[in-house]
Amino acid sequence: MELDWKVCSRARLTRDARFDGKFFIAVFTSGVYCRSICPAPPAKEKNVRYFPTAAAASEAGFRPCLRCRPECSPGTPAWVGTPNTVSRALRLISESGLEEGGVEALAERLGVGSRHLRRLFLRHLGATPSAVAKTRQLHFAKKLIDETSLRMSDVALASGFGCVRRFNAGIRKVYHRTPTQIRRLARQRTLQPENHYLFRLRFRPPYDWKGMLAFLAPRATPGVEEVVNGMYRRTISLDGSDGYFEVSLDEGSNVLVVRLQFGDPRSLFFITERIRTMFDLNADWGAIVQSLRTDPVLVTQVESGPGLRVPGCWNGFELATRAILGQQITVKGATALAGRMVSSFGRPLSSANGLTHLFPTPEILADAKLASIGLTGARAETIRTLARAVCEGRIIFERVVDSDAFLNRLCEIPGIGKWTAQYVAMRALGEPDAFPSGDLGLLRSMALGSPHQLERQAEAWRPWRAYAAMYLWRSASRHRERGNRPAASSTQKGTMESMTSSQRLSLVV
Repeated sequence: MELDWKVCSRARLTRDARFDGKFFIAVFTSGVYCRSICPAPPAKEKNVRYFPTAAAASEAGFRPCLRCRPECSPGTPAWVGTPNTVSRALRLISESGLEEGGVEALAERLGVGSRHLRRLFLRHLGATPSAVAKTRQLHFAKKLIDETSLRMSDVALASGFGCVRRFNAGIRKVYHRTPTQIRRLARQRTLQPENHYLFRLRFRPPYDWKGMLAFLAPRATPGVEEVVNGMYRRTISLDGSDGYFEVSLDEGSNVLVVRLQFGDPRSLFFITERIRTMFDLNADWGAIVQSLRTDPVLVTQVESGPGLRVPGCWNGFELATRAILGQQITVKGATALAGRMVSSFGRPLSSANGLTHLFPTPEILADAKLASIGLTGARAETIRTLARAVCEGRIIFERVVDSDAFLNRLCEIPGIGKWTAQYVAMRALGEPDAFPSGDLGLLRSMALGSPHQLERQAEAWRPWRAYAAMYLWRSASRHRERGNRPAASSTQKGTMESMTSSQRLSLVV
């Protein structure tokens, strides 16, 4: 991956937060590597070298800076400048993809040879898959040392080292200090009750937090999720342990504050990575906006509301179920149905500080009598069929390598069409180019008569069509609030009348 040293130099000297995590600065005189926002006095240009990733800097023999803490950077944008193979490999690594079988198993899942995968990583990221995974592991361990009061043995397990001896050796080798010495150096650390954690997750500005909450609030499943006082809250269950988390914006910095209650520290890496994905914290707005600004329809919306992100989800099955519930009804109606489903089939949870239930599992919904909550027979059967497919392993929402194949399998379930599949791709798979072109709200926002016309115009938005959809949906929502929904043209009206019921969908889930 080629870096423009002039751009990097300007960002370094101005401490530009927009470049945080997009490259790292290695300083020959100190032997450390830093973020673009490091508060240390800037070194002379002749004494620095720029790397595309923290792993590349680490492989070159530099250690992380203890002042700017590279482990707290927003993360390297996985989609920019990398082929699909590398992007999908990074996604698998973020979901602990190297725990079983190493690089060889990862390459096999991606359908390439391990040597070819290493070459791709070196070319685009400057480090091998093993180095990337190891750096992420060490950075998360450092974050736990600094920001929690976990025992070091628990930190070792939570960060994937397996044993304290390897953990101690790895930290000492990289940071030239013991874990205990690093904890003593932590500038700020608030003691939390047992099984309670506080994490600060950084992002690149701008970030439209109000827009994120405005999208999530009307879709929050009663008992499982809520948006209150500028905060998102929800219950979670993972590997036999239950808990909940709260996410809010730190107004004074580019940080989302996560307060988590969960009993198993071994799941902390997965949970924090999933929350980063849920709130789209790795997105690089500078790269996204370049495509969207080229369209005269979007440019005004983008300029007036920078930083809009694509909301993810905690659980893919939950999102897909909610998408089915929301077909052809209003947001309010879909939320009410979801609340009834949770109260009837969800497991009660008393320790979630006001939230009452966990979302029902596929095993529960596979044979649930869903007509009792007001679902039609066809819709109830679609949810049961999806739940059975998940239970049998035919549909797996985690570690998806080939999204097209996954979506094709999803569309084989009666009642799930292209619109639902693309919506799942947007929010559950994190596909930045997913685009539900048959959505009625998108067609109305663009005053177009058919999905084919919309797809043709959306070609200019690639590979960020999901972000374009978010802007168009927000525009349609504001028009509805003002009571001046754009009128459909005669061509559009005729096209809508000829659509099947599964095609006449708008964003209601």
